[in-house]
Amino acid sequence: MKKVFSVEKMIVLAMLAAFAYVVMFVGRVPVVLFLKYDPKDVVIVMSGFIFGPFSAFIVSVVVSFIEMFTASDTGWVGFVMNVISTCSFACTAAIIYQIKKSLKFAVLGLIAGVITMVIVMIAWNYFLTPIFMKIPPSDVLELLIPVFLPFNLLKGVLNAAITMLLYKPLTSLLRRMRLMPNPTSGGLKINIPALIISSFAVITCILFIILLRTST
Repeated sequence: MKKVFSVEKMIVLAMLAAFAYVVMFVGRVPVVLFLKYDPKDVVIVMSGFIFGPFSAFIVSVVVSFIEMFTASDTGWVGFVMNVISTCSFACTAAIIYQIKKSLKFAVLGLIAGVITMVIVMIAWNYFLTPIFMKIPPSDVLELLIPVFLPFNLLKGVLNAAITMLLYKPLTSLLRRMRLMPNPTSGGLKINIPALIISSFAVITCILFIILLRTST
């Protein structure tokens, strides 16, 4: 019977969790209000692409739990929001990519992940933000469309684009380290147009973040 967690898999997941925490800690960028962007979701969705959605969930919970005690000032609310946000993006993308490991399904998965995360976070921001900010839900309702929606859309698109740029180099490195088997068929291949579009999306999102920071 196939092991759910082999030694090699646990090693890679531990490495990815540690890397996700590091990029979260050093890459946090305030955007608007208490909302900060960090690239940990990129690492987490790649763990889902490699090992499946349950692995993305595990890495998300571990990293968010450690973040709650070491880097976050939002307490348990931030922990819950982090897990929900990351899993709605990463697990959705991983579920679709597991259907067929190809560029098409990777793109479809990431797009579905972004859409799912944006919709889910609109709902959860409405219910949990009043607890954190200590303001009435009516005030949060006024922020959903002009603040939370564009922030989560920007965050999702940026994470999806960076994933497209880094997934192939990461898996190639893990295979050279013999921590991942070589694919028997399929897999995400290098595609120059996809890399160009992803690079353009990353640059555009960064410019938007700079614009938001300078306008607030």
